[in-house]
Amino acid sequence: MAVTADSTAEQAPNPVPHDPSEESRKAPDQADREEANEGESDEEYDAEELDEPTAEAADREAVQAVFRRLSSEPVSIRVHDVIIMGNSKTRDTLIEAEVADLLRSASTVQDLVRASSLASGRLRRLQVFDSVTITLDAGPPELPGTTNVVIEVVEAASPIAADIGCFSKPEARSWSLEGSLKLKNLFGYGDIWDASGAYGWDQSSEVAVGVSLPRFKSVPTPLTARASLLSQDWLKFSSYKERLLGLSFGLLSTRHHDLSYNLTWQTLTDPSQMASKSIRRQLGHNLLSALTYTHKIDQRDSQLRPTKGYAFVSSSHIGGLWDMKGLKFFRQEFDVRAAVPFGFYNAALNIGVAAGVILPLGKGFMELPSPVTNRFFLGGHSSPVCSLGALSSLLGFKMRGVGPSEPRRFAPSESVMDDSATSPGRDYLGGDLAVSAFADLSFDLPLKLFRDAGIYGHAFLSAGNLAKLSESEFKNFSFPEFGRTFRSSAGVGLVLPTKLLRVEINYCYILKKFEHDRGKTGIQFSFSSPL
Repeated sequence: MAVTADSTAEQAPNPVPHDPSEESRKAPDQADREEANEGESDEEYDAEELDEPTAEAADREAVQAVFRRLSSEPVSIRVHDVIIMGNSKTRDTLIEAEVADLLRSASTVQDLVRASSLASGRLRRLQVFDSVTITLDAGPPELPGTTNVVIEVVEAASPIAADIGCFSKPEARSWSLEGSLKLKNLFGYGDIWDASGAYGWDQSSEVAVGVSLPRFKSVPTPLTARASLLSQDWLKFSSYKERLLGLSFGLLSTRHHDLSYNLTWQTLTDPSQMASKSIRRQLGHNLLSALTYTHKIDQRDSQLRPTKGYAFVSSSHIGGLWDMKGLKFFRQEFDVRAAVPFGFYNAALNIGVAAGVILPLGKGFMELPSPVTNRFFLGGHSSPVCSLGALSSLLGFKMRGVGPSEPRRFAPSESVMDDSATSPGRDYLGGDLAVSAFADLSFDLPLKLFRDAGIYGHAFLSAGNLAKLSESEFKNFSFPEFGRTFRSSAGVGLVLPTKLLRVEINYCYILKKFEHDRGKTGIQFSFSSPL
């Protein structure tokens, strides 16, 4: 009011002297009028607050101002507390160990939003929660610039989960019945106890039990233990049956690294008594003690239909760690993938190259045979796009239908007494060195009906080869000859993607094959799941 009074005095041409006592008498009255005016202004402001459209507009403006600030510059913040709600069975220590450090490391609002998204994913991967909600709330009033992170979880309604299904393997002409039973979070540590079984008509059967822990005391990585009994029938391909009784332990499991130990009692038998010489030498019992390390990077945008990104897998396997009779070998694999988008019809080119080598260990190791069960085999109808880290796919060729082979021993039946008996066939032995490559161009189809259903087309080219190095065969190996004997195929097809499988209907044309290879031009079906 003093500034206003001064302004009025300057405007007056002839200011009149005044009595200070008179000004003091007028001041209380003036103050009362000002207070009355301010009261009227407050009442008018309250009336405006009661105006709902105006209040909504103010709220929107405030929210937009916050978003403008967040998008223009980092906003500092500090996590004051992590509050956990909704967990009646799961222990707080498990949830805190999974996400607390991640959330507290955020120093800005933007970092905290990203950390909250990662934390939610971590908790969902525990498989013990139906839902996870993370809310950022204001911290204590006396601590400005802080927030409380509220984690609200909904535990699984039932701790028991069961699955059962029947699956077809067209390349092996077999069916399998598979089922699993899981008991989740029995002790509140995110522990998952499971039992599984699979029975394949005329091919394989498996029974296994196991337990997994996301954390154990101060160990920051998941731990797993599993006991299994597996029986596989390879009589159609390599004249032996394989029986494995084993224990496996997951020692380290992170986003890019995996370390496991396996102890397996292996038995190979030949019920047909027709196995080739190389197979007969490996029949019997063996103890396999092996350590496996896998390094994996997968930056692709999808595992079923990658359109951009890259992936790399390296797997090292050392067998025969104990000083006792058993299989001793070293096996190394590499797999490199890349996906390049073209920008039209959602087209993308996927290319990949994989290679592997297995060598026996011991005195004079290059003269020793490598274990046939751990060699590389090529063939089968699985899609190479999905089989990251699995050096086996070669479209157009049957399972284990490529590479070194030996004739089986002839054992005529009692009803056949002449020389016109049919050939007993051949045993496919696999290779100690394997290389495969593929190129796959995927694209949307012009018909809207197919695009709406998610069906798309692809054209592919695949090639691969195997070679034997053990038992002194490395002396006969040459890279020019190895390149000349590559098998190859090409084709086109339709892809029907589902949530779990990549179903393909392909026409495969065999470009190059050799004697005894089992490859055939024609229509083939493929059912592949990402690895």
